[in-house]
Amino acid sequence: MKNMLKEAGILFAITLLSGVLLGFIHELTKDPIAKQQELAVQNACAAVFSAGEGYEGAASFREFTPSFDTAFTKELEAQGVRIGRCYEALSAGGEVMGYVIESTSSLGYGGDIVLFSGVTAEGVLRDISILEISETAGLGMRAEEVLVPQLHNLHVPEIVYTKTGKTAENEIDAISGATITTKAVTGAVNASLRAAALLREGGAM
Repeated sequence: MKNMLKEAGILFAITLLSGVLLGFIHELTKDPIAKQQELAVQNACAAVFSAGEGYEGAASFREFTPSFDTAFTKELEAQGVRIGRCYEALSAGGEVMGYVIESTSSLGYGGDIVLFSGVTAEGVLRDISILEISETAGLGMRAEEVLVPQLHNLHVPEIVYTKTGKTAENEIDAISGATITTKAVTGAVNASLRAAALLREGGAM
C-alpha cells in the first residue's frame, strides 16, 4: 500500500512538474512564434503587392475586419468560397494603395486551397500567392507553376479559365488534366476581386 502511495506521489509530482515546464516553455516561445507568424504574413502580403510595371510596392500592411453584405457572403459560400483575413496595403506615407485579401476554396481536388490576392485601388490584380494546397502531384500541384504567373497585373473584374487557349485578357489557360484545381483557384481569385471592388466602393468597411 505504501509503495502504491509512493509511486502515485511520484507520478503526480512528475505530472505537475511537466505541466509547469510546458506552461513556462509556452510563455517563453509565445511572443517569438507570434512575431514569426506576423513576419510570414507580411512577407506573403509583400509578395502579392510588390513594385514593378509602373506600380509602387506597399511599405506595410494593416489587417482589418470588413463587414461584407450577408447576401455576398452567402453567395460565396454557395460557390464553395470564403473570404478570410484582409489587409490594407499602405504606402510609405500611410495612404491606402489597395488590399490583400485571403480567400479559400473548399472545392480543390485534395481539399481547401488558400491564397492571397493583391488588388490595387484601381482594381488591378497585381499577383496571387498560394498559401495552402494539397492537390495531385504532377497535376493540380502545378498550380504555382502554371496558374500563378498568368494571374499577374490583370485589370479585369473577373477571371475565367479556358482549355482551348487564352484569347482574351480575362482568360487563363487551365492546368492540363487538373480542371478541378483550376476552377477552385479561379473561384478563390474571383472572390477576392469582388471583395476588393466592394471595399473600393466603401460598401464593406
